[in-house]
Amino acid sequence: MAATGLPELDVARVRRWCDQRVPERARDQVRIECEEAARHVTVVECRAPWRAHIGPEWTRLPLARMRYTKSNGTWALYYRDRNLRFHRYDLAPPTTNINYLLNELDQDPTGIFWG
Repeated sequence: MAATGLPELDVARVRRWCDQRVPERARDQVRIECEEAARHVTVVECRAPWRAHIGPEWTRLPLARMRYTKSNGTWALYYRDRNLRFHRYDLAPPTTNINYLLNELDQDPTGIFWG
């Protein structure tokens, strides 16, 4: 288990998945990162500053969250609404296989994650 209480191997898979989402040539403009918490990993889209009045900081927009339930070792996928609240994504059942959820996020059959 990682310091966050999440399975280290699964968190490493999410990090690697995020790193592979954006080609190297575009990473000065956009990145996909993951933020770890005690019971979840959040996939975040990071964009370079595009207007001077916004400031020098990159904008960070959460796209999806995977929550871990330690008692049964499963992950569940959540989507973010326009109010930045997360809701359970019903088309992918909880699973012990984080790659299953990453594939669902990648494919995004409903357009709820990537638009």
